[in-house]
Amino acid sequence: MKRLRMLFSLLLFLMVLSVTAAVAAETDAFGDLKGNLDIAGGTAHIPVMKAAAKNIMEANPAIRITIAGGGSGVGVQKVGEGLVQIGNTGRALKEGEIRKYGLVSWPFAIDGVVAVVNPTNPVDALSRQQLKDIYAGKINNWKEVGGADAAISLYIREDGSGTRETFEERALDKGQAAGKSNVVSSNGAMKTAVAQDGNAIGYVGIGHLDAAIKGLILDGMIPSQANAKSGVYSITRLLYMNTKGRPEGLTKAFIDYIYSPAGDAIITQAGYIPTGRQ
Repeated sequence: MKRLRMLFSLLLFLMVLSVTAAVAAETDAFGDLKGNLDIAGGTAHIPVMKAAAKNIMEANPAIRITIAGGGSGVGVQKVGEGLVQIGNTGRALKEGEIRKYGLVSWPFAIDGVVAVVNPTNPVDALSRQQLKDIYAGKINNWKEVGGADAAISLYIREDGSGTRETFEERALDKGQAAGKSNVVSSNGAMKTAVAQDGNAIGYVGIGHLDAAIKGLILDGMIPSQANAKSGVYSITRLLYMNTKGRPEGLTKAFIDYIYSPAGDAIITQAGYIPTGRQ
């Protein structure tokens, strides 16, 4: 038994060593580069972008990478106007955006979007029709769907949010929320709002699910990234990096890194599913 434990520890050490060596080899591509890379847009992307930026800047202090949110609309506008080198979106670019700015898309991850409530809420599942009626203002009290006798607090994302667009198109069948909804500006802000409001309902990317909020089963579909990958959970989207024309230099190296095995590991750890280079 002791020998088996020693063998297992050795194998584990070798695996960690090989992964570390692979990560180091992939950051070697930045060895001769320097300068600034600015990234902005979709907030679902931020954990992946920050982790990648950290690895790259630690490997080469001559590189400075800044990450900002703002939502998908901000990502399109900023990269299109040359204010950043990469603009992130949680949705596909619109034809008008491509024509106006000459943008090129780089899908790198699959994410699910899930309706969420406070963990104290006894409601665990809704039908799609119930969800649509809640957001349309036709169902106003949790007791109408098996919960407590309490008014429902609606939370939505801001205009231009890719998470919002996916939720409205795929979960609400292109429906929109009632005018009295509370508007938040990021997946993180949505998570905080729902965690602090016992009567809240909102939505986030599945990668943001943890013990602070509860993902609802919708029409029997259990929200998980494994189910999103297999197609069992159908409220999904792609996450995109977008550039103005074909990327070069530091921008290209960053995108290549996101598509590398090290990038795949970062994407997976953030709760998403790597797409691989398309």
